[in-house]
Amino acid sequence: MRAGSTGNHYGIIRAWLILVAVMVVGMVVLGGATRLTGSGLSITEWKPIRGTIPPLSDADWAAEFERYKQIPQYVKLNLGMSLDEFKFIYWWEWTHRLVGRLIGFVFFLPMLAFWLKGWLSRELTWKLVGLLLLGGSQGALGWWMVASGLVDRTEVSEYRLAMHLTLACIIFMAIVWVASSLTRRPDTGSLPRIAKGIAAVLVPLVLLQIFMGGLVAGLRAGLAYNTWPLMDGHLIPSAGNLYVMAPAWVNHFENTLTVQFQHRMVAYAIVMLALLQGFLAMRGGSGEARSRAVLIALVALAQAGIGIMTLVLVVPLWSAILHQLGGVTLLAAVTVHAQRLTVVPGRAVLAR
Repeated sequence: MRAGSTGNHYGIIRAWLILVAVMVVGMVVLGGATRLTGSGLSITEWKPIRGTIPPLSDADWAAEFERYKQIPQYVKLNLGMSLDEFKFIYWWEWTHRLVGRLIGFVFFLPMLAFWLKGWLSRELTWKLVGLLLLGGSQGALGWWMVASGLVDRTEVSEYRLAMHLTLACIIFMAIVWVASSLTRRPDTGSLPRIAKGIAAVLVPLVLLQIFMGGLVAGLRAGLAYNTWPLMDGHLIPSAGNLYVMAPAWVNHFENTLTVQFQHRMVAYAIVMLALLQGFLAMRGGSGEARSRAVLIALVALAQAGIGIMTLVLVVPLWSAILHQLGGVTLLAAVTVHAQRLTVVPGRAVLAR
């Protein structure tokens, strides 16, 4: 490959990765809307290539609708649904899958072009190949999730839904991390040691919270216990209700009360850590590092407020989507912050 890279190459590749990251955000939000509208099981087959083309004739629509009528969701929940109602949920799921395919093309084709031009170092090439493989596994995981709702259930497994959402956010986080690493401008400012430790902790903690949010969505736990700050009439629900299932560990994944409670508790932990980091940054930090820490505190507070609003309003579609968007925004903020704090000055990751 040809050697030599310029600052312009850095900018082009970083802009491309940011575009892909924005598309992934759109995919996550669209997936949330698909879940909330009950549309995820409307397409009962996985056709990675042929599935790109939607039904084009009345006969095609009738065949798709007939396949949907064979699954438990139709029989138990949507019996008597009209064809127009079926088309509504079908288009949500079809669009969700189409965006996933588009992301694959938008990622792979430019990556191939950059590699052929000699713009990529070996290190960056392997990072991008890893991202490509993660994207492919996400498609397979998505179908595995859908398959869980086609035989004995009326909805997909909350375990698989949470895994699907979390992997999407891991992919998003990885793209943001790589894009941030391509900046040639050194990080400015500093933070106290404790604040730096908090920055490292917040990344996995936000990912954990997103996984728990997936469980909440999978169990529709947001439709219950719609009061705040009390839950089930208490700040902390009774242990008997939190651990009513046996074995005890199942409650953390299948008990609606427990799943929503732990989602609240992790949210409180994130907000407190973000506020503490912001406070320490204001007292002993400087420059961009301090600004990022304060921004994270503000985003965490806003996200918590949106979450409370969504709960109290009993999960309207617009608020739930806003909450999901807030979650990935917070993930982006903590990821960039952590990455910039680990920058090795003078290190290039493009072709030299």
